[in-house]
Amino acid sequence: MVERTGYIDGEPCWADVVAADVPAAQRFYQAVFGWTFVDTGADSGHYTMCLKNGRIVAGMSAPMPGAEALPAAWSLYLMSHDLKDTAQRIDEHGGKILVPPMEIPQNGRMLFATDPSGAAFGAWEPGRHTGSQLFDENGALCWAEVNTREPTVADFFYHGLFGYRQTRIDGGGEHFDYSAWSLGGADPVAGRLTMTPAWEGVPAHWMVYFATDDTDRAAERVAAAGGHVQHGPFDSPHGRIAVVVDPNEAVFTLISR
Repeated sequence: MVERTGYIDGEPCWADVVAADVPAAQRFYQAVFGWTFVDTGADSGHYTMCLKNGRIVAGMSAPMPGAEALPAAWSLYLMSHDLKDTAQRIDEHGGKILVPPMEIPQNGRMLFATDPSGAAFGAWEPGRHTGSQLFDENGALCWAEVNTREPTVADFFYHGLFGYRQTRIDGGGEHFDYSAWSLGGADPVAGRLTMTPAWEGVPAHWMVYFATDDTDRAAERVAAAGGHVQHGPFDSPHGRIAVVVDPNEAVFTLISR
């Protein structure tokens, strides 16, 4: 097990889920991933830290007051060591700030925004909290991609935001349009998928992936715990994948490599 102590700007570093029924969500994710949970207290709105083997890997919260009718969803956060600059770049490149930079006492600062194609994401400036303490480990965040109907717009926006270098990925068929984004190293850190007509009714979004030792067995645990499998399991060049839905209707992806 390799513990992460930090991330570079532009790397996916954190994910959290909004759940109308937090106790039900905890039971579900404990069954699927073996997570345990720590309530951070009333001063933090009872934001819950999700732990795998004692390491913080994700967050969970009830909806904000007045937002109870919004659908449950996983949200992705990209690392930023200068949130003021990131907010300015979001504005300059056609994004929209939904939640301006705000202090999370002692832990860091965050903002929430949408890109020009409508996909929502967060940015995190670290303080005491530096992001997921595990990455690409069983039960932890391992990948994220933006799914959009406007690939050129998304590519331009995120390149302007973090300087991602783009590599086209082949092998998914005639209508498959996928790019991997990398930063300083050779390994990609995130991806961009062009949504086809088969995605009708689904808005642009960031998809979060969690690693598992066995996708098929994890998908079975999803169903047994009250969620359902939306797509798969299926083989891909990068691992065996299943797109699944938790009991609150938040969607995420399982992958074993």
